[in-house]
Amino acid sequence: MSSRHRKDPYEILGVSRSASTDELKSSYRKLAMRYHPDRNPGDSEAEEHFKEISQAYDILIDPEKRAAYD
Repeated sequence: MSSRHRKDPYEILGVSRSASTDELKSSYRKLAMRYHPDRNPGDSEAEEHFKEISQAYDILIDPEKRAAYD
């Protein structure tokens, strides 16, 4: 596990704390397309960013996880 501090999932996805499910999905899709490993072969930074985006989305899209985070 990395020694970096965990970033705010809202900040990672570039959405406000009051973002709707549709806003979360839209932001996730845009970022996932941009940083997907298949679109950035051999780019470990893009792969790491893609993982962060996926984790942030996983937290915020699930109402229980989002409530626990907030």
